[in-house]
Amino acid sequence: MPEQFHIVPESEHEALVATAYRNRGFTDEESNDAARFCSFASAHAVRTHNAIKALHLDELFGSGAGGCVPGADIKVIENGFAASEVWDCNRKLGQSVAYAAIERCIELADKYGIGQVSVDNAFHYLWGGGYVLNAANRGYIAYTHCTAGLAEVVPFMGRHPTLGTNPHSWGFPTTEAIGFPIVIDWATSVVAMGRVQQLKREGGKLPPNAAVDAEGKFTTDPEQATHLVPFGAHKGYGMALINEIVSAFIGGSLPTLRSREIPKGEKRTPSFYFQVIHPDALSGGSFACGRNQTENIKAVIEDIKGHGNENIFLPGQDFAQAAQQTASAGGLLFSKAEIAEFNQLAAEAGHPEWDPAQLPTFPG
Repeated sequence: MPEQFHIVPESEHEALVATAYRNRGFTDEESNDAARFCSFASAHAVRTHNAIKALHLDELFGSGAGGCVPGADIKVIENGFAASEVWDCNRKLGQSVAYAAIERCIELADKYGIGQVSVDNAFHYLWGGGYVLNAANRGYIAYTHCTAGLAEVVPFMGRHPTLGTNPHSWGFPTTEAIGFPIVIDWATSVVAMGRVQQLKREGGKLPPNAAVDAEGKFTTDPEQATHLVPFGAHKGYGMALINEIVSAFIGGSLPTLRSREIPKGEKRTPSFYFQVIHPDALSGGSFACGRNQTENIKAVIEDIKGHGNENIFLPGQDFAQAAQQTASAGGLLFSKAEIAEFNQLAAEAGHPEWDPAQLPTFPG
């Protein structure tokens, strides 16, 4: 039997989330950015990085703990490279920074064919796939990665967590070719910590060999999971290491100090990297059989899906299907447990709570 969800109008969701952020001292613009992003994540069924996760992070490591500064200004650091910018965002809210960075990358890509923005002194921006999906929906190839807020991942052949989940996210404008953008978005651990928290909330189990307990033994119990492990052994470890090295070039500090008390002179903030490419900047124009760029993309994907592979999954397909389901339902979908969490946030912010009995359900 399919899980039943409550349907919450997007406007009501954004009103509650924005109120919760304003109640914590964020500006109207920051609060609206946060609410808009959380709606986008929920509309695409990214339940590990919805508003519950966002506000929980802010409470533990953000404005509630001095890790995020409401109303902070972004400083653009001059570097002499026309298509590249480096920002010190002074611990500004991550979603607002990320929205601004992807917009700036698009402006640079329109002018130079490619644009990149590196961000230092950041607060976590949540679901990286959301920003590249936004760009892909507008016709651009986009990439982002970030260092995680906490070192929760044990490196390959190691014993102590010194890495974050350090996601990588790519978005490709393939809607005209196949009907939806391809979005390759993954944590470099087997599961993200947000998934662990979701399974705690929903009473589920972790997949095998994804997390270890306090004694370093594998566990499927989210209540006992203390550390995560990389996917694909040395491969996921290498991907996570890339983020830390790029962060080190930007100005990021020691991963084991992030979001924690730090010695004098050290830093506790994540770093971001954004890149946007205009598709025309990649085209050599010499496509086989007289195809144009879009037709060539379609032909390549059809070849991959052919030869008995017709039922394979394409990355981003799940996000597209979730968005269609959200549109069909006429609102954002939340479980009973999530509604209860939202009502706790509403009570804290002095916002009207949602009455589950008055909310329609999906499936009805």
